[in-house]
Amino acid sequence: MAGCASGPPEPISRAVHDNPSLTRVRLDIEAFVGTDVRWGGMVSKVENKADRTWIEIVKMPLRSNGKPESAGSSEGRFIASFDRFLDPVVYELGSRLTVVGRIDGSVRRPIGDHDYLFPIVAVDGSYLWQPLDHLPPPAYPPPWWYYDPWYPYPWPYYRHPRYY
Repeated sequence: MAGCASGPPEPISRAVHDNPSLTRVRLDIEAFVGTDVRWGGMVSKVENKADRTWIEIVKMPLRSNGKPESAGSSEGRFIASFDRFLDPVVYELGSRLTVVGRIDGSVRRPIGDHDYLFPIVAVDGSYLWQPLDHLPPPAYPPPWWYYDPWYPYPWPYYRHPRYY
């Protein structure tokens, strides 16, 4: 029963009061340094440095529990800065990640040939959402009558071509 009740950690499931949008922060990053945010999205790049890990995230809208939507529009990208090593195999490209932290500055880096300004979020808490494709298929197929459109009626009312 504990597995049914599990969910994201408390800091992730609570919304941050006055959570600024990424678009608003990118207009004037220096004004938002130190501001708490709860952002999330799809992992697009993992970069391990000597003393930290930077994860580049394509920001997606968050549901009420903090889970990023899998489709929809994006406001842009940001960098989640962790003060420890994170394995790129675990935080693989395309996985969904939600972070809680504070704006810690910015860095200019290229995306292809485009020069892009990334806000950096110093992460206090995070949650890596598991994909649903790891769930096993149902153990048993549905019973035969599940597919029969006239099932609940008694025999004389069966007028299906299968019974002629």
